[in-house]
Amino acid sequence: MSERLRSIAANAVLAGASLIMVLPFLWMAMASMAPQGEIFSGAIFLKPSLQAAWGNYAFAFSRAPLLRYMANGVIVCVAIIVCQVAIAAPAGYALAKLPFRGRPVVFAAIVLGLMIPIQVPAIPLYIGLAYAGLLDTYTGLVLPFIISGFAIFLFRQFFTSFPDDVIDAARLDGFSELSIVRRLMLPAAWPAVAAFAVFSFVANWNDLYWPLVVITRPEMMTPPLGLAAFRASGDSAGNVGALMAGGIVITLPLVIVFSTIQKQFIRGMAAPAAPAPAAPAPASQASASPAPSSR
Repeated sequence: MSERLRSIAANAVLAGASLIMVLPFLWMAMASMAPQGEIFSGAIFLKPSLQAAWGNYAFAFSRAPLLRYMANGVIVCVAIIVCQVAIAAPAGYALAKLPFRGRPVVFAAIVLGLMIPIQVPAIPLYIGLAYAGLLDTYTGLVLPFIISGFAIFLFRQFFTSFPDDVIDAARLDGFSELSIVRRLMLPAAWPAVAAFAVFSFVANWNDLYWPLVVITRPEMMTPPLGLAAFRASGDSAGNVGALMAGGIVITLPLVIVFSTIQKQFIRGMAAPAAPAPAAPAPASQASASPAPSSR
């Protein structure tokens, strides 16, 4: 009975915390479907108006290129994630499995780098991009974030528990170190990749500071910057319903991404690395030696 009471109490606390977290988003959704005069009253939770919702969303899409903003956000976020994984996976593998002089110092420097916010190197980065002519470009939005200390740390921790005998067998079969990363480590680390992709996508999708620094053209704006520009425009400044409608639209991709890879995200945050499935041997040695097996 005491265990049952503890379970009920724990679930009640979690439900209350979840309600506190969800309530602002619920208010935003209901405000996007309410007439302007009723937004700051309790009536929005009782009788959402489809007519008001149509007017708010139509106004938002007509006065701001929301689809363009979201397309820019997807391009930037996907490019950043691909570059971060392509760099962090070999780096994490080297720190976890390859002995070299100064490895503890390199790992300590990476951990210390996690403490430096983007605002610290923003001025030299801006000057460098300006001299290179990369302002108002996708490259300017992506380049400062292609190396992620958090991704290197995460992959290093994940790869540490990967069996060494599987790696040794792959080396005996002629795999290079990069082939081991690509064909063995990354398939085994897919939950970690999914978990990091969620963190990276959310962080870069919601980033307002760096796009505000390097972007001035409206057609290059990312979702947060575009929504801020929409709010600052003269005929939209006081239209709270339309602003909430725009907020709902640019928030939906985050919900979709997390819902799609939720299971992998939880596995990546909770489970250690598991051996990958058997990988095929190089073509030149396919007839001479078998592929390394999962152990």
